[in-house]
Amino acid sequence: MTVVRDDRILPVVHVISDEQSLHRADFVAKAAALLRSGGGRVAIHLRGHTTGGGVLERVARALTPAREEGGWLVINDRVDVAGVAAADGLQLGRRSLPRDVVRRLAPACALGASVHDLEGAEAAIDADWLVLGTIYETPSHPGRRGAGLAHAARVAKAVDRPVVAIGGITPDRAQRLRAVGAAGVAVSSGIWGARDSLAALEEYLAAWERAA
Repeated sequence: MTVVRDDRILPVVHVISDEQSLHRADFVAKAAALLRSGGGRVAIHLRGHTTGGGVLERVARALTPAREEGGWLVINDRVDVAGVAAADGLQLGRRSLPRDVVRRLAPACALGASVHDLEGAEAAIDADWLVLGTIYETPSHPGRRGAGLAHAARVAKAVDRPVVAIGGITPDRAQRLRAVGAAGVAVSSGIWGARDSLAALEEYLAAWERAA
């Protein structure tokens, strides 16, 4: 259990949408089911770089009832959408507004920073958690070599903020990552590409618990 800003407990499995999954007709139903099933152990990230704010806002509002079980809704980049939807968190990257600005615009949101190396992790001292990638090779970043388990362990040990690993994460890899200090894992195709997304989520959560 990792406590972040305002004594909130950071979820251990972060399920990240992509453009394809976000526009599926059953996305809201699946995302709501994942939130309810995982409770406070699961965060749904709405990430859609080419998706309009109106679409993201409607999806975020539709997921509000499912958050009653304790799951998090995290918006990537879009501070406006996060504010309107009363999201739990914002995930910020290199293209986002500076975190000090976002703190003023969305003071109720916990903030995650996307980083790739130890230097970036150490610089993100004002973030509540870090998403570190790319740990293993993944089809979403073709040609980019994975940084590896030792890299994740090194960063997790060096910083005082929780590290969520991303990139090619399978349940077995999630178990290994927890063993070396990761506070959580972020998954996209491992959930949305599965035949049964709820069963896939349970595999990740069970693997995470085995590493305790």
